[in-house]
Amino acid sequence: MNTTLDFPSFDEHFPELNQFIHELVDDYNAGRISSWDDLEGLVNDFFTPTRMDQMERRVPGWSEMSSYSNGITRVHVMCVFLGMYMMPEFINMPPYQQRLMKWVILFHDLAKFHIQGKKDTMHAFRSGVLAANLLTSLGFPGTEQYPDLIRSWSENTTQAFITHDVNTVPTPDNLKLPEILAGIEQFYGENTPATLIIKTVLLHISLHVDEMYPTPAPLTDDETKRYINSNLFPLLRVMMLSDNEGWSMFDHTTRARQRRDTLAAFEKVRKLIF
Repeated sequence: MNTTLDFPSFDEHFPELNQFIHELVDDYNAGRISSWDDLEGLVNDFFTPTRMDQMERRVPGWSEMSSYSNGITRVHVMCVFLGMYMMPEFINMPPYQQRLMKWVILFHDLAKFHIQGKKDTMHAFRSGVLAANLLTSLGFPGTEQYPDLIRSWSENTTQAFITHDVNTVPTPDNLKLPEILAGIEQFYGENTPATLIIKTVLLHISLHVDEMYPTPAPLTDDETKRYINSNLFPLLRVMMLSDNEGWSMFDHTTRARQRRDTLAAFEKVRKLIF
């Protein structure tokens, strides 16, 4: 991986949160968490008003994300962390990739709204925009071009959608991806930690991995070969495996099927790009 191992530590920025996630793993393995309700109770107890204020100061957008549907996405994010920390694909990663993945999970749904009956098909792009804007404040270095480019890039990426008609939700405009991905490299560098985090967040619902849950705008084979390289592949695979865990952790049949199908989908991606 053409990057540096010296980048900000999630564990140091969020020590209490990191410890809480490890405690969730211990509780799950000990059988003390066996349902969404069990997990939700622990998550709600952990995120006191004081901790919510702390999270919002460090990661603006956390409170709004948590405000929808009684915090369902916040519980989901914690469940994604829980699933990832136990996952062999994560455990067997080199330490620098594990460190990257913690930042990815933190940001992946940061800009998601959850309203019953409505799909947020653009949340990956918007969450990627938030990550791009926040990583410098967390210690990730931008290039000299960052101050001049970030605002226009953010506006263009947020608006990179297609509206088919008044009765359907917008979908990501993949024709804009070359400009969007090149912009990230302009203001964070090629294959740097920040760039890989943002790209993984931005593309985390871009591959068709589950027949039961249609992907809003799946990448074609040609797009997959263009946009997913050997640096991004393991991060995106763990992200999408973990995202499934965040909803199906307590449905063992669905969980097993999603894992099998997602691994099969990424095996096809591996053959395309390697």
